[in-house]
Amino acid sequence: MKAFLIGLLALAAIAFFGLLTFLLWPVFFVLAIIFRVILGIVFLLFAVWLLGKFILFIWEKLNPPDDSFQK
Repeated sequence: MKAFLIGLLALAAIAFFGLLTFLLWPVFFVLAIIFRVILGIVFLLFAVWLLGKFILFIWEKLNPPDDSFQK
């Protein structure tokens, strides 16, 4: 009888967590969309920063600084 009650308790816990997951599905869906938008914005900011670094790197290679005032 003890094993039956433990098995029944385990099935009840699984059903509870399954129902909880089913009820929280819209929250997870909205969080996934928000996370995707935030990740896209971070990636966009990183790409703009990287483009600026690349442009400055190329600019300095094409136009080296004039060191004539130090002589």
